[in-house]
Amino acid sequence: MSTAAVFDRHLGAFAQGLDAVLADYDAAAVVITPDAVHHGAEEIRQFFAGFLAEATPEFWAAFRVETRQVAGEVAYLVWSAAPFVTRATDTLLVRDDRILVQTFTSFHG
Repeated sequence: MSTAAVFDRHLGAFAQGLDAVLADYDAAAVVITPDAVHHGAEEIRQFFAGFLAEATPEFWAAFRVETRQVAGEVAYLVWSAAPFVTRATDTLLVRDDRILVQTFTSFHG
């Protein structure tokens, strides 16, 4: 599966819930944010459980992809969900059909 296909699957997984989101990650994956580095399945589960718990229907209605780029094993996303998140970026390293590393930063209005 290509990086773009994994990226598309991952973006679609948010509508399917936490288990679908987590299915995209390698067992040794890390998610890096400005506040912490989340190592492995349990820490990544806790991170996304918190994110999804705070994402209201209004947040999802406002969600917009601004930029989506793929180069080799790397996928890059710029998105917004104004007024909740004025801009956010995600970078994913995809290898063997799984996300191995993700960085995430959001800017709130």
